Amino acid sequence: YLAIVLSAQTALRDIIGTHELADMLTHRGELGNRLKEILDEKTNPWGITVQSVEIRDIIIPKDLEAAMSKQAQAERERQARIILGTAETEIAQKFAQAAKQYEANPMAMHLRGMNMLFEGLKEKGSMIIVPSSALETMNLGAMGGLAALSQSQIRKAESHEEKTE
Repeated sequence: YLAIVLSAQTALRDIIGTHELADMLTHRGELGNRLKEILDEKTNPWGITVQSVEIRDIIIPKDLEAAMSKQAQAERERQARIILGTAETEIAQKFAQAAKQYEANPMAMHLRGMNMLFEGLKEKGSMIIVPSSALETMNLGAMGGLAALSQSQIRKAESHEEKTE
């Protein structure tokens, strides 16, 4: 009896040593079948045939559990970094495509710049500082001044309304 128990323990340790915990948890049936085969080979010479082996519970020591938890966390972080890197690569490719289109169609770039200025000016209390070279490139020198004047007038009117209330 003791020889069978020791053989089972040895076979179990051999199997556990060659598999990761995730594999053991998800493939219990396969591991049980492999363990049955090993035990059958060892016990057949004694006239014993193993009918079945079931792995019902896997108990992990606390210190090993903490180490495995850290490993799992590190794996999740690695996956997150891979996803982030992939997303950044895709974004860079999209920016490169947009740059080519803007290069091929300067009017599209001009309209995009005007749209960005317009969107920025819509925000209440926003201030946009645009380099004069950008205004010159987009031929918006006068328009930039008009937008600033318009914003200034809106602020004055709002300030006046607040005082009269």
